[in-house]
Amino acid sequence: MEDMEKDGVRLPDNAFRELKEGEKYRPVMDPTKAYPEVNGWSVTWGVLMTVLFSAAAAYLGLRVGQVFEAAIPIAIIAVGVSTAAKRRNPLGENVIIQSIGACSGAVVAGAIFTLPAIYILEDKYPGMGASFLEIFLSSLLGGVLGILFLIPFRKYFVSDMHGKYPFPEATATTQVLVSGAKGGKQAKPLLLAGLVGGLYDFIVATFGWWNENFTTRVIGLGETIADKAKLVFKVNTGAAVLGLGYIVGLKYAFIICLGSLAVWWLIVPIMAVLFNGQVLNQWDPSITTAVGDMSPEQIFTYYGKYIGIGGIAMAGIIGIINSWGIIKNAVSLAAREMRGGKSDGKQVLRTQRDIPFKIIAIGAIVTLLVIFLFFWFGVMKGNILFAAVGILLVAVIAFLFTTVAANAIAIVGSNPVSGMTLMTLILASVVMVAVGLKGTGGMVAALIMGGVVCTALSMAGAFVTDLKIGYWLGTTPRKQETWKFLGTLVSAATVGGVMILLDKTYGFASGQLAAPQANAMAAVIDPLMNGVGAPWILYGIGALIAIILTWMKVPALAFALGMFIPIELNIPLLVGGAINWYVTSRSKNAEENKARGEKGTLIASGLIAGGALMGVVSALIRFADVNLINEEWLANPLSQVCALVAYALLITYFIKATK
Repeated sequence: MEDMEKDGVRLPDNAFRELKEGEKYRPVMDPTKAYPEVNGWSVTWGVLMTVLFSAAAAYLGLRVGQVFEAAIPIAIIAVGVSTAAKRRNPLGENVIIQSIGACSGAVVAGAIFTLPAIYILEDKYPGMGASFLEIFLSSLLGGVLGILFLIPFRKYFVSDMHGKYPFPEATATTQVLVSGAKGGKQAKPLLLAGLVGGLYDFIVATFGWWNENFTTRVIGLGETIADKAKLVFKVNTGAAVLGLGYIVGLKYAFIICLGSLAVWWLIVPIMAVLFNGQVLNQWDPSITTAVGDMSPEQIFTYYGKYIGIGGIAMAGIIGIINSWGIIKNAVSLAAREMRGGKSDGKQVLRTQRDIPFKIIAIGAIVTLLVIFLFFWFGVMKGNILFAAVGILLVAVIAFLFTTVAANAIAIVGSNPVSGMTLMTLILASVVMVAVGLKGTGGMVAALIMGGVVCTALSMAGAFVTDLKIGYWLGTTPRKQETWKFLGTLVSAATVGGVMILLDKTYGFASGQLAAPQANAMAAVIDPLMNGVGAPWILYGIGALIAIILTWMKVPALAFALGMFIPIELNIPLLVGGAINWYVTSRSKNAEENKARGEKGTLIASGLIAGGALMGVVSALIRFADVNLINEEWLANPLSQVCALVAYALLITYFIKATK
């Protein structure tokens, strides 16, 4: 340990490339020595980060439909606090803080993509609802299942495939932790950006000094074009969404925006012309307006977004097909480990110790049994047939998709969990209706099942990032795996509370909470459970687009998400992505561009975390019946002009701060 401090901390040269014949990877921390990892300091900070980032991620995900991964900001904060406290050899402790804290984004994504749909449908079917206990249990049990299903595949993803997968998020987080071990200065720009982003979004959400969105309706000509040609341009001017766009990067932001523009500027106007005087309500009897008389926003809501849903679902199916070989390899690896035990008599290095597979197997069986009882006596109201069918669907789908989620994270750093969950909901709805569970009871059951599966897959994808970080740095996998359960418990409780708070403050059916994924789930499940049918033709168009895009080597999931998420939330991603490209390409010095890019990542993370956290504070203020916003001012076009000016100043700060 003395050598580690004196010589400095750095990753080996073979950390990011494939190993040569006979070559071994030796992590930063010596596998034959013991280092501080799990103790009161790391667990306390890990739990604190879980609570803070669960609240922030839930707010951001429900308000704008994007869940940011908390690993990098948490790693930076861990480095900052360990440096301030002058901790000795804090690298192992910081990995544990990050690993526990990162449960926040995983559990939040699983919960908010599905469970708010129950509240959304409650507006149409009074009395439907979901209790805190149901939200908490579905999130907790799904998260635990995801951890248990992934652990047997750890060696395959992090060791056997060393250098073959890029692991973008794990790479960035590892670099932060390693750099932090040298000094910890990375926390300063993050904290400053957090203050800027938090103050910026707090002013908008709490005081309404300027409008949240800028649209072309601000001038008369724009209003006319929107009404007559069904063409409108919108951009959300928030700090958090801008930071998210920077981290997404220009390539994926561009693809997402192409999907958005394909729906908003192509499909919506074409539908208005083709079905001008027709009322298309075959799958939604509540529609009474002719397509030509609708606004662009209404055409998108009632028709356009269903094409996106079809694209997301097909992208998930394509992902499973492409990952089938990985699933078979991972199952074979787990089976060999189960049979092998400790028969070779060799002492297992600290960096290779997992929770024993027999304990994993027993834990998975017990978890599935608890889920079955939860379904039987809670969700399915005492019907054992419905509960048995439900647990069978959950177990099979969660297990099959675990490796798909991990593979996606390892390659591109994003988890197509929403598409896989949509497919789960469609399958669950069809099967549950076939065995006799329909109506509002069927909707709640299918959505709770979807919540369990979605959280399991989200956790599996996020956890493989933590385990890869631990592999590079040399922590003990068993400790990461064990304490991950605590983070899941804390995050499940936090997200349940935040979700109920936001529902009471804004109301999921009010339109003030974007919750795009949950709205998609509600849109899918309602007709299926009531015998009305579903917009299969629109799903089919989206699925065909996803197939064509895959054939053209274009990421279908990114494009499909763009087709589904409202345009005002997609354009800021492109702005953030353009900033990323700009700051990393201005200098002729590659190292300088790289340094600016890394600084930009810290600033973007700060904008995201600060904006989202202050969004939760704003929600609490509104929950206390304190409304400081002047609605008349926000209806004034000048409020949008002010928004554009504030946005330009924010972008200027972002670019200047990277230099």
